[in-house]
Amino acid sequence: MGLTLKSTGNSLLKNVSKKQNEGYKIALIGNPNVGKSTIFNALTGLNQHTGNWPGKTVESAFGTYIYNNKKYTLIDLPGTYSLFAASKEEEVSRDFICFEKHDLTIVVMDATLLERNLNLATQIIETKDNVIICVNLMDEAKKRKININLKKLQNILKVPVIGTSATNKKSLEKLVKLIEKECNQKNDDEIIFKYDDITEDVIAKTTKVLNKYTKHKCNRFFAMKLLENNELFNNQIYEFLRLSKNDQNKINEVINNCNTYLKINGIKDYGYHLLSLIIKRNNEIASEVSEKNVVEVPKIDKIITSKFFGIPIMIVFLAIILWLTITGSNYPSSLLSKLLFKLNNVISDFLMMINIPYIIHDIIINGVLKTLAWVISVMLPPMAIFFPLFTLLEDSGFLPRIAFNLDKLFKKAKCHGKQALTMCMGFGCNACGVVGCRIIDSPRERLIGILTNAFVPCNGRFPSLIAIITMFFAVGSFSNFKSALILTLIIIVAIIVALLVSRLLSTTILKGMPSSFILEMPPYRKPQIKKVIVRSIFDRTLFVLARAIKVAAPAGLVIWLMSNIIINENSILSYCTNFLDPIASVFGLDGTILMAFMLGFPANEIVIPLMIMGYMGTSSLMEYSNLLELKNLLIDNGWTITTAICTLIFMLFHFPCSTTILTIKKETNSYLWTIIAFVLPTITGLLICLITNIILN
Repeated sequence: MGLTLKSTGNSLLKNVSKKQNEGYKIALIGNPNVGKSTIFNALTGLNQHTGNWPGKTVESAFGTYIYNNKKYTLIDLPGTYSLFAASKEEEVSRDFICFEKHDLTIVVMDATLLERNLNLATQIIETKDNVIICVNLMDEAKKRKININLKKLQNILKVPVIGTSATNKKSLEKLVKLIEKECNQKNDDEIIFKYDDITEDVIAKTTKVLNKYTKHKCNRFFAMKLLENNELFNNQIYEFLRLSKNDQNKINEVINNCNTYLKINGIKDYGYHLLSLIIKRNNEIASEVSEKNVVEVPKIDKIITSKFFGIPIMIVFLAIILWLTITGSNYPSSLLSKLLFKLNNVISDFLMMINIPYIIHDIIINGVLKTLAWVISVMLPPMAIFFPLFTLLEDSGFLPRIAFNLDKLFKKAKCHGKQALTMCMGFGCNACGVVGCRIIDSPRERLIGILTNAFVPCNGRFPSLIAIITMFFAVGSFSNFKSALILTLIIIVAIIVALLVSRLLSTTILKGMPSSFILEMPPYRKPQIKKVIVRSIFDRTLFVLARAIKVAAPAGLVIWLMSNIIINENSILSYCTNFLDPIASVFGLDGTILMAFMLGFPANEIVIPLMIMGYMGTSSLMEYSNLLELKNLLIDNGWTITTAICTLIFMLFHFPCSTTILTIKKETNSYLWTIIAFVLPTITGLLICLITNIILN
């Protein structure tokens, strides 16, 4: 293509203008799931993660390329359906288009969904930016027998239109050449899209008064938006245009008169009226430039998204993934454990050889390194299996079907259907699930999603859950199958509890009704196996593992200190467990279990090793060769079926790990909501444990 990668990198939107001081700045915008990020990656060489469900891009990214000795900076804006923003992501895109200087805007459209994509495209054109319309996924349209007359579309929109397939090199070469040509062009000032006379009248009056005080290419769009009376955005417009309070009052007076005029003429809801006109206009354009042969919904979708089979199929898929994870991780986990503990012995011998002080040797070997060995050996194999399987479902287009199947349940709980997707992300890592809640438009529903994400077990809790299930409830033949089945049932219980808590939140402290959302059903696609493996291992598995190691290492040091500081012949750890015993017994637990959870706050993976350490009364983590030995140790220390059940419950519902808590603080920017996120699952778990203990005893 003749492209040379100069420099690339991720950034928040606010950093873009600081980094780009030369060449051309180009905004890349489009609906979610139209292949926008794939085009961005192809042009800049930036390996940005792309997922096959709506709203995957939640932050802006930028990258540069050189073409014909000219530098081009591409800003990949979050996916949005409209400049009339309804979410934080849409606000980022809208604000960049309206308030940031750039030389060209490329609107990426899905050729298979032209009507809906035209909504954003026509709004962008109305802002008077220099625009290219890139009709992407032309190959998908061809498969679905959709023919689009690109020349006719260009004549109607009066901006350059190009058809592309994001994976087709030749079509991208044409796009690059068109970008070079259009960077020095400007659209004329002709109003291309007109509405009914009444609407045009109020838009014209508001635009006129704006032009009186300041002329800007977006004034017509600003006028359309000001008439909605969104106080927050109106203030943003006034601030951007640097209007005085006196000027603002005069503009507001015109807006109030216009709203009165609209109501007199029977238009009570201006926003809805304008949206109806936009949809009607875009449908007319789409029908004029495209020919569709009716293509039936894939037969498989009639089954997967059906009322009767949808959820059962979803549960079966979950059970299969868990079975593969459990079965596949057993041997590598054992092998990795032996390897790491042998390496630990080698390091120990080396430290002894160089005569390092014994206390330092003990801290390094028995405190830090043994903790890390446990975390890595227990956490890495399940993640290395679970994340690729999860990514395969993501890339194949199955995850949006899960959201569709669960949408009604989430609406009954008065929360957002997209919360199903964030819960799926939480199975891998609750911190990732919390960040994923950005795809939820409503701030209230986003907060519910954040507060309840820890109710689904993350990958760090799976090994402990599996160990307890295998020891006490899945003995005998087909133990792996039994473990997978029981774990699936436990996860279903976790989802039900999460929905109940969501319902409670939405009727109390976060009262409100669920909002509707547009959920795309992308076509089923053959996953790119190599990319899936690379992305799941490097972007997810190693990323999460590295984060766990960062908190597990200092945790190992604290645990060692508590186990080795002796007061009156007892360690601080034993004093703590003895103090907690009477409290824990009320909930069907014991002091050692409760202390293990508390000390396991940095990483859930070390909870079981901490229990072993507490029961053995040792000053370092112990290695167990099999679960039978561990079961005997637990039984010798008073474990019963009741203890195992209550421990499973508390393992399922307790405070999130430190990484997730820090992520919640970052996402909510509130200590109050962070504390609630810590307390809510903990109280839920203790309450269920209390009821279970009373019933079983």
